[in-house]
Amino acid sequence: MTARDNLKAWHARMADKSEAALSAQLADDAVFHSPVVHTPQAGKPIVMAYLLAADNVLGNDSFRYVREIVDDQANMAMLEFELELDDIKVNGVDIIAWNDDGLIQDFKVMVRPLKAINKVWDEMGKMLETMKG
Repeated sequence: MTARDNLKAWHARMADKSEAALSAQLADDAVFHSPVVHTPQAGKPIVMAYLLAADNVLGNDSFRYVREIVDDQANMAMLEFELELDDIKVNGVDIIAWNDDGLIQDFKVMVRPLKAINKVWDEMGKMLETMKG
């Protein structure tokens, strides 16, 4: 599968927020790079937890991808997103790399400006604690 094919599956999953679809798209040894946690988070269960928390925190009605850069040769894509979170404009980038089987191997998120990253950090922390309990 090409990065474009994989990206179509990602967009379909983002549209329905399916936990099963997310699980099906993640490699067992996937790695997540958070904009606020300094160490990479490795393994499908922890990557699932972060991405599901992000669905709840960032996936509101204002969330939209505004630009995409796709590299089929490297099997990766960079997606710029925007949303509003409690009247704070959030701008960020998802960088997704897929393995040869078309599964997400690496997922990196960057967020700006500082006010937005602080809000995301606070809300993601609350959501991850809720998911643990």
